Parts: sequence; C-alpha cells; structure tokens
Amino acid sequence: MGLFFPDPLFERFALRALSHAVYGGADFGECFVTASKIAPGDVDSWFNAWTATADRVVAIANTSAAAGHSVSAREAWLRASNYYRTSWLPLFGAPVEARLVEAFDRESEAFARAAALMTPAVEAVEIPYEGTSLPGYFHRANDSGQPRPTLIATNGYDATVHEAHFAHAVAAVRRGYHCLTFDGPGQGRPLIHQSLVLRPDWEAVVRPVMDYALSRADVDPQRIALIGWSFGGYLAPRAASGEHRLAACIADPGQWDLLEALRTNLPLPPAVRERLPEIDPADLEAFEAEMRSNPSLQWTVRRALWVHGLDSIAEYFRIAGDYSLRGRAERIRCPTLVAWAEGDPIARFAEQLHAALQCSRTLVRFTAAEGAGGHCEETARSLFHQRAYDWLDGVFANPRAAHPSR
Repeated sequence: MGLFFPDPLFERFALRALSHAVYGGADFGECFVTASKIAPGDVDSWFNAWTATADRVVAIANTSAAAGHSVSAREAWLRASNYYRTSWLPLFGAPVEARLVEAFDRESEAFARAAALMTPAVEAVEIPYEGTSLPGYFHRANDSGQPRPTLIATNGYDATVHEAHFAHAVAAVRRGYHCLTFDGPGQGRPLIHQSLVLRPDWEAVVRPVMDYALSRADVDPQRIALIGWSFGGYLAPRAASGEHRLAACIADPGQWDLLEALRTNLPLPPAVRERLPEIDPADLEAFEAEMRSNPSLQWTVRRALWVHGLDSIAEYFRIAGDYSLRGRAERIRCPTLVAWAEGDPIARFAEQLHAALQCSRTLVRFTAAEGAGGHCEETARSLFHQRAYDWLDGVFANPRAAHPSR
C-alpha cells in the first residue's frame, strides 16, 4: 500500500506531483483530496479529478489576479500548471488523445501566467533549431544584467519545461545562478505540437541551446553547466561529449546504455534477452501478454514508442543501442557529477558511467535511509540540490579548471 494508491503506476504519478510542493508546485491537501476522488486504476477518473483540481486552483489565481494579489495568483497558477501536467500522464502515448493536448495547453498557459508574475519575471524564449524552434524559459537570478553562472536543464522522456521549474530552476536561482530550461525533440511542445521525436545525438540539440545562452550579455560564457534528469541522465552526458563549451555536467541519475537497461529491467525470456536487439516479433508474444496485465509496463512501453516515433516494441529494441555512452563518455572534458539513487532501476549503470569518465568526476549516492531513494530523488529533491549544487558552486568558483582544454 502506497501513500496514495495500491496501484504502483498511480502512486508514482501522485508522488511526483506532491514532490514539487517543496518548490511551490503543489499543496499536500490538494493532492490528497484529489487522490481520494480517483478510482484505482481508472484513467478517466484520474484525468477528471486532477483536471477539476487544476481548474479550481486556476479560479483562485484569476480571482487573486483581478484583485491585485499577484503573489497569490502566481502561486496558484504554478500549482495548477503542475496539476494539469499530472492529469495527462496516464494518457501519455500515441495515438495522442485530444484530452492530453488540451491539458498540456492549459498547463502551458497556467505556467506562462505565473512566470510573468515572478520576481524577476521568468522570460519565455524560443531557441532556433533546424528550421523551427524549441521552447524555453530563462530564469534570472537578478535584474542586474551582469554576467552570471548559468545552468541549462534538459528533461528526459515525459517531463516538460514547466516541470523543470520545480526540478531545477527554483533551487538554481536561489543560489545565484540563472537557469535556462528547454524542451527538445521528443519532449513537451516539440513532441505534442511539432511532432519532433527524440534523437540520440543530443549534442546537436544542446549546441543551439548553448548558442542562445552565449548570445545573452547576462550569461557568463565561462560558467555554463548542463543538468539532465531521468532519461536526461543519458542526454546530458551525451551532449557534453560533443559540446565542449560546457563548464560542468550533472547526470541525475547517471545512465550508460539503453539497450543494456532494457535487457536488465524488462521481464523478457532469457533466450529473447540474449538475442536482442535483432529479434522476431513472434519472440515478444510472452512479453506482450505480460504487458497487457501490467499497467506500469504497458505505460512505459507506450511512452517510449511515442517519444521515439516508433510503431512496435521490436523497433524500440533495435534503436535502443543508439542511446549509448560507450565510446562517448571518454570524450567529456568538463567536470561531471553522476548521481546514483538506491531503488532507482535506471540508476543501476551510474557506476559504469562514472568509471568510464576520464574528466574530473564525482559519484554522489542517495539512499532510502535518508529519504532520497527512488527515481531522481523526487522525495528528497532539496537534498539532491544541496549536494549537486554545492558541487557546482565549487566548479563555478574555478572556471579555468572547468575548461582544461582552453
């Protein structure tokens, strides 16, 4: 029995929503009351309950804004944005439901309203990218206009630029960093509205993001770091392996090879596991039967197929090997922090990434005993920020060491 639900998938989603309370993304009572209205395993009741809560909190924001109470309005719009995002999580996948698109758009609108009321105001930006643009937000530490250290934050499979506010930006700004959050191909708006899917060569995505950051007079070009969480724990180090203007990289958690992770984590027959990635679709019949009876597994696969733009599980296995840091980790030059969290299945290869690095490297462990076990330390995010950002303070204090090749 979990805190909210016996169903591990719904429990995972609800804890994720609640975890952002520490940075203003949720209220405990709102989350618990919402969960009480959800029938276990019922996706429709999940969507309806979280949407109703988000709508109610938006009404609070509108009333406060009309009366000139900007702080109250900002706080309510932030929570509503998180609740709208939470509402569509079980729907994540193709074919794309209209409900998901509408909820994402309302998430985006609520966050934009909150961003305009922050101090300093959080600036919506469009980053040029291969004939189109990627959405981002630039969170300023202050209005001085002076160059400051800057953290670029990249997401993974299903987070959005709005959730990155709670996951990275608030804690960064409190420490005097600017923070540039963005959604790349396969994430947020680029996936939902632009039909851009994930790509393994994330340096090609981060390069124009770096170009944008360096175009700003308020960014210190010698002190720009990149952080990635969830599957961003692959994407960030992959980008750092080819983008050498970075002063530091943080992988939360560190990842190594997607195909190896699938071999290890998925309930596959041994004979099928050994033959990956080249398998016959008939070999997957037992796995697909297991998936039909396992909502968490079904959701994980459906999410992956949409994000990668694929039609079958067999295709997913075939492209998974492209998402590997073999032969790439050695190319990272900047100091790199690798996070490992007890109980996080995708962190089990973090030590392998750490061992392969030839740059200045640090492995940081998080345990269940300190409340930080689980995916991306979501139940102890402030502890993660203390350790990771204290490390980053040290890197930013010596920018020459961060750029050993210069």
